[in-house]
Amino acid sequence: MSRGAAMQRKADLPTKPCILCGRPFSWRKKWARCWEAVRFCSERCRRESKRQARRAHRCAGGLT
Repeated sequence: MSRGAAMQRKADLPTKPCILCGRPFSWRKKWARCWEAVRFCSERCRRESKRQARRAHRCAGGLT
């Protein structure tokens, strides 16, 4: 079973909460270089955060 790196259980991976929905999500290999920058659990949450920001900007008088 030795592939050069120690195997790690999924339960041992770091997790963090999504800043939009609060759902915890786990580290993924594709996020290895940018884990600190990852803020959302899914594309849906990322898109929704942009929609909310646009809505808030519009309501604050940013656009007429």
